[in-house]
Amino acid sequence: MKNYDLEKRRLVLSAVAIGIVVIYIIRLFALQIASDDYRKSADSNAFLKKIEFPSRGSITDRNGKLLVYNQPAYDIMVVTNEMRGHLDTLEFCKALNITKADFNNRMANLKDRSKNPGYSRFTQQLFLSQLSDKDFSAFQEKLYRFPGFYIQKRSVRQYQRAIAAHVLGDVAEVSQGDIEEDEYYQPGDYIGKMGVEREYEKDLRGVKGVQILLRDAHGQIQGRYQDGKYDQRPHPGRDIQLGLDAELQALGERLMEGKLGAVVAIEPKTGQILAMVSAPTFDPRSMIGKLRGKYQREMTLDPAKPLLNRAIMGQYPPGSTFKTGQAVTYYSEGIVNDSTRYPCHHGFNFKGLHVGCHAHGAPIALVPSISTSCNSYYCWGLYQMLSNRKKYKSLEDAMNVWRDYMVSMGFGYKLGIDLPGEKRGMIPNAKFYDNAFKTWNPLSVISISIGQGEVNLTPLQIANLGATIANRGYYITPHVVRSIQGKKLDKKYLEKHHTKGNLRSYQEVIAGMVSSVRGGTCARAVHPGYSLAGKTGTAQNRGKDHSVFMGFAPVDTPKIAIAVYVENGGFGADFGVPIGSLMIEQYINGKLTPGDEARATALQNRHISYSFKRPLSRTDSLRLDSIKRVNIIRDSLKKVKEKQDLAEAARIKEAQARKDAEEKEKKKQPQNEPAIRVEPETKIKTEKKEKDKGGDKKEKEKEKNKDTRKENKDKPKVNDKLKEQPKDKPKEQPKVKPKEQAKEKPKEQPKAKPKEQVKDKPKEQPKEKSKVQSKDKQKSKENVNRAK
Repeated sequence: MKNYDLEKRRLVLSAVAIGIVVIYIIRLFALQIASDDYRKSADSNAFLKKIEFPSRGSITDRNGKLLVYNQPAYDIMVVTNEMRGHLDTLEFCKALNITKADFNNRMANLKDRSKNPGYSRFTQQLFLSQLSDKDFSAFQEKLYRFPGFYIQKRSVRQYQRAIAAHVLGDVAEVSQGDIEEDEYYQPGDYIGKMGVEREYEKDLRGVKGVQILLRDAHGQIQGRYQDGKYDQRPHPGRDIQLGLDAELQALGERLMEGKLGAVVAIEPKTGQILAMVSAPTFDPRSMIGKLRGKYQREMTLDPAKPLLNRAIMGQYPPGSTFKTGQAVTYYSEGIVNDSTRYPCHHGFNFKGLHVGCHAHGAPIALVPSISTSCNSYYCWGLYQMLSNRKKYKSLEDAMNVWRDYMVSMGFGYKLGIDLPGEKRGMIPNAKFYDNAFKTWNPLSVISISIGQGEVNLTPLQIANLGATIANRGYYITPHVVRSIQGKKLDKKYLEKHHTKGNLRSYQEVIAGMVSSVRGGTCARAVHPGYSLAGKTGTAQNRGKDHSVFMGFAPVDTPKIAIAVYVENGGFGADFGVPIGSLMIEQYINGKLTPGDEARATALQNRHISYSFKRPLSRTDSLRLDSIKRVNIIRDSLKKVKEKQDLAEAARIKEAQARKDAEEKEKKKQPQNEPAIRVEPETKIKTEKKEKDKGGDKKEKEKEKNKDTRKENKDKPKVNDKLKEQPKDKPKEQPKVKPKEQAKEKPKEQPKAKPKEQVKDKPKEQPKEKSKVQSKDKQKSKENVNRAK
């Protein structure tokens, strides 16, 4: 018979054996193929892979002047597997001039995979970066005593001049996010953080190289593995030329010293940025080396915000510079023409709404309205456009047409400059006002016609408006990079963007801007060597107004378009016009005349006192003291008022309590007693009157021997006095006992009691007093007779 138990055992044993073999195969696969730990360990014993960093591309201005270049730096790398048990820590710390606590902290951070995900004890890790030449020389002499440590050469950025910090940007160590985003980077690598360095990082960084070195059993380097057959050479980064003019940029930063704002200059035909100034600025050389973190923290906390690139991030009301775009819109849409005149009685006045304007001739046409910067003209133009139901079906349609013109000029959206952080500004549309106001009309939004209200632009967009007018209706996306070594620029920086305005409307606007320079608000910008077109702006603000200027030159062959925006600078002619005219002269002529150089120095020294940076003066301290005293007086008066209110409340409470008590007592009085009250004051007064009358009568009767005539005369006096008593008093009634009175007439009790009391008492008291008085008089007469 067949033994089935034996067969089952055989199958079980076979399955167990097969399972063990499969487990070993999986484990071997994991160790040899899936994981590279052992391979790294084996390689690290025989090879040393040394990374060679490429030199970063240099940056020059449009004239070839060097702006950014490289200089050598040294990093200390460590392989932790080689240093274990072989390092004299105290000697190592002394060689690098660091503390043991600093050493332990760096090693802990290096081995922490949350902070250093690429950590491996078999590969080189960054221990210390950017050693100075002096520290490097001292450490290199003792390097052989510190196994596991190596020196790696790299290059760091250096800036030729302290200009254009916001445009050039800076380079710093990669963050964890940078490492996760791009496999190219490892801890300790460097990456562009701002400006051109960030935007063109892949072009500037180049490609890393790897050098494989062979080591012996003792870890000593024997040379290149197979004579460098498997080495990879680094490829340097591409050099970049900017459209920036270094001298123009330096002048702009000089003129904006002590002010907040921005200056942007554009070459109209190419869209290249000639100058981009953001004030306040900083020295880009402070953003390299070990002190970079300290300076960056200080600038981050600075209320003036020097790290903010106001040229592309600042969003401001454009003021009257915006009127040029409005003029193009009204003229192209047929709202106005050459013969259109609008009134201006010190501003726009319609249906109770007033928008102020300065004095000038009126009614006014398009060209002089730009020259004199008339607010009323553009308010009327927008009102006529939004109210025109023959041309537009509804208010919303008219508003959206207006919005389309603005967007075609580069407003309301990012222009697409090749710098990080650009803002879009704000151009409202019909939907915006529907959400904001629900019900609105042309007068509700009239302020947008003069560059106020909801309209916001960046200084870059204002400068691009000037370039668009200079080109008579088109612009090229502004960009700072002119060329890249071995590579073409992006196509978007070569394409023309045409606006919705027609050529005739731009010619009218240019005529107005030229007239403004020759005898209008831009008269201080005139120059004998070339023609200039300009438009001022005074942007309203909660504090002092902003000073704005936009223009271009020469008029027929434009080489430069510029926008100047000075926060709290006042009128456009105060700061905007002189700064803009000097910048234009510098670029066209290549230098300033001696007289204009003196003007530039004077402008450089004209600082604006901003509230956050102004020191406390004596006037300010006195003002604060007076405010403090006023507040103290107010507080004391408030306390007195509170006390008075409390006392008044207590008095009212007491009176109410007294009243309640009296009501309770009144309710407790027995019914058989008359509830009659007599006021003591009236009782005393009546008693006094009766006493005086009774006394006078007796004296007269005694002296005149009781003359009957006088008695008859005295009787009507009593009757008269009875007549003089109040009419509302009831007539005398016969005396009734209180109980009977209460039973018979309970309702008349309050009226009867006072009458009885007043009558009874005066009659009794005068009798008693008259007797006493008569006795005294008799005694006095007897004494007189005896004396006689």
